[in-house]
Amino acid sequence: MNNQISINNPEIENCNICIVGLGYVGLPLAIEFSRVKNCIRTGVPLKRKITGFDLNKKRIEALKLGIDITNETEEEDLKEFQSINFTSDPNEIKGIDVFIVSVPTPIDSNKNPDLTFLLKASEIIGDLIKRSDSIYAPIIIYESTVYPGTTEEICVPILEKRSKLKYNKQFFCGYSPERINPGDKKHRLASIVKVTSGSNKEVADWIDALYGSIIKAGTFKAKSIKVAEAAKAIENTQRDINIALVNELAKICKAINIDTLDVLETAGSKWNFMPFRPGLVGGHCISVDPFYLTYIAKKNGYEPKVVLSGREINDGMSKWIIEQFYIAMIEKGIIPEKSKILMLGVTFKENCPDTRNSKVLDMIKILNIRGIKPYIYDPYITEENKLSNDFIFLKNLPNDGSTKFDAIIISVAHEKFKLISIDEWGNLINSNNVIYDLKGILPRELNPMRL
Repeated sequence: MNNQISINNPEIENCNICIVGLGYVGLPLAIEFSRVKNCIRTGVPLKRKITGFDLNKKRIEALKLGIDITNETEEEDLKEFQSINFTSDPNEIKGIDVFIVSVPTPIDSNKNPDLTFLLKASEIIGDLIKRSDSIYAPIIIYESTVYPGTTEEICVPILEKRSKLKYNKQFFCGYSPERINPGDKKHRLASIVKVTSGSNKEVADWIDALYGSIIKAGTFKAKSIKVAEAAKAIENTQRDINIALVNELAKICKAINIDTLDVLETAGSKWNFMPFRPGLVGGHCISVDPFYLTYIAKKNGYEPKVVLSGREINDGMSKWIIEQFYIAMIEKGIIPEKSKILMLGVTFKENCPDTRNSKVLDMIKILNIRGIKPYIYDPYITEENKLSNDFIFLKNLPNDGSTKFDAIIISVAHEKFKLISIDEWGNLINSNNVIYDLKGILPRELNPMRL
């Protein structure tokens, strides 16, 4: 590192920023830093250099061509691609003042935190700040979901070891949890309040000002990095538990033969009733984050009960749904193993191409075990080889009457499925049929099963 390094923070208006990890979180962040030309808070012109780094060379090549496979970018975002230096080569990264880490943090086969990507990112950044030619002490901000304590107890030691620099003297850290909601075109990065934190008061103020310069919704400065980390973990854990509650309600309603959505609609007439709906809980946030919280709890001698119970209920929904589906078919005289079964939607949520941790794939696997090879159609999936289950992949929905099915599971509420007319539904299904509408999007006259 330059011997003339200053312990002062970089200039907010002119700092060079590198986003590490360009997925659902990192790319929108890089775009927003590039897009905002005047500070939201002060109006001062911003003259920043934005670098987007990802080890996935194919991802970088696609972004350089203006292609985003996540579908999270709008048409107007594409012009910002030209202002961002996309690279997969650490040797091309120079003069960076601020690193923002937004790499995946999944769970392993034992449902423990898998920090592989985070550790690798920290190693790369440690090497980069060691040879940096910036005159400022670098600031490293983590956005990836972690358990409380990860930034300072796991990542900082790696940064110190690789860089040979001292934490809170020659480099600083912060944590600002991502709140991206894939497929949501209303709640975007700039319209969601950003939680910020830093390794000391001065850095916390600086990081808050950095995000405050681009986030229209404003910021919330946490008391510490650890508090910010815990807040991220509980945000999605709270949703997971609430969904588990209504999933259990769905099982109760099935047992007493009433409609779950009717019950929820009625209860929703009270002003403070929360509008959660039953369903599959997959993806890389709600179904993962609770395990980060329970991991650190167990490590510190506390055995969580409510959180793990919620996870057990939600993880078991795929099996329960298929069991109900199977029973309904048998009751109508439909032999599942000899039937044409269509599943509409395989992504983990609506209007998004992401299949990571999709519980729909779990349902397909359960059908496969029963000797059933379903048809699947999802307008967001164009390459069937991305999926590992045994199925018949449909590139188009045959709602012209050319192919009819004995049973259909509507597993994802894609907007395209909501637009299918009653006549088109009639063209898809045989007269003796079972339709299991997991998302409650079908009209009642089609007499679908519902959660």
